[in-house]
Amino acid sequence: MSETHATVTPGTPVFPPGRYGRRREPGRRRPLLLALTVTVLLAVLGLAAAKLYSQYGDPEYQGEMISYTGITDSRVVVDFRVTVPPGGSATCLLRARSHDGAEVGHVEATVTAGSGQRHVRARQEVPTSARPFIGEVLRCRPTG
Repeated sequence: MSETHATVTPGTPVFPPGRYGRRREPGRRRPLLLALTVTVLLAVLGLAAAKLYSQYGDPEYQGEMISYTGITDSRVVVDFRVTVPPGGSATCLLRARSHDGAEVGHVEATVTAGSGQRHVRARQEVPTSARPFIGEVLRCRPTG
């Protein structure tokens, strides 16, 4: 024999006691707590990104390709410009690629800015193992 409650409104289901566990009460939404949690999380992520960028990013060392000339079966000459801190020096990685995109040569070039200068223009020959199609500046970093 099943138990019927006299206080149950018609149309609402009656579950046997203990069979389906305890029903949860409708929870109260807490939009302020959610907004505060998201704000704190974004602030922590922003601080972590800023710390990593200042530790590993080098915004002052920037290589810019000007031109590549002198293409032969064994070399290409790369003209490039580097932005460094005033009076600083940088090591840039230059590479040559063949027509199919394969790397056929690379070289590291060190450039040093004069006193008070921030931009250095340089020319470097990149020896290759096959005929290059293009020469390019991959990256520049502080010397050392």
